[in-house]
Amino acid sequence: METLEAVYQRRSIKHFDAKHEMPADIEQKILDATIQSPTSFNIQHWRLVVIKDPKLRQQVRAVGFDQAQITDASLLIIFTGDTKAWEKAPERYWVNAPEEVSKTITGMIAPFYAGKEWLQRDEAQRSIGMAMQTAMLTAKGLGYDSCPMIGFEIEQVAALINLPPDYVMGPMVAIGKRIQDPWDKPGQLSLSEIVKENTF
Repeated sequence: METLEAVYQRRSIKHFDAKHEMPADIEQKILDATIQSPTSFNIQHWRLVVIKDPKLRQQVRAVGFDQAQITDASLLIIFTGDTKAWEKAPERYWVNAPEEVSKTITGMIAPFYAGKEWLQRDEAQRSIGMAMQTAMLTAKGLGYDSCPMIGFEIEQVAALINLPPDYVMGPMVAIGKRIQDPWDKPGQLSLSEIVKENTF
């Protein structure tokens, strides 16, 4: 599927074939593509929790407003972010760069983030958002549908997955084979309302 087709055809699907098993190679392609997403300083904050245990899926559904896609999707990914990724051996993010470039960039990371917890958190969430979109568009390109989800009790899901204290919870994405077509898009605002030139 062409990129623009995937962009325009991607919809938030609520009803998936619970019996469909995603082939391992397709799951791998989705995850491999997801981590190609951009991050500031190439820090790669995202940490993906793939929920495969049926019992755990049921527990997540119980604190996710009983949404069927949590248990019925072939692949369920909880997107989290390590807010302290910037200080964890940052040279590994630039291991394939020329040495001079690596030293220069990694030397800029600590001064940029240190003491700015709001920025650390915001950066992790921004990275999560870009990774989620990559995952959903990749899934669409491979013949699957998806649903980004924030409808769950964040603290309770965090406890279920043993979220480390320095991590933030992002949304989750359910991916699978849809069994019900979505309705027409409910409405997009016009570009004239959204896009401003130079200033507001």
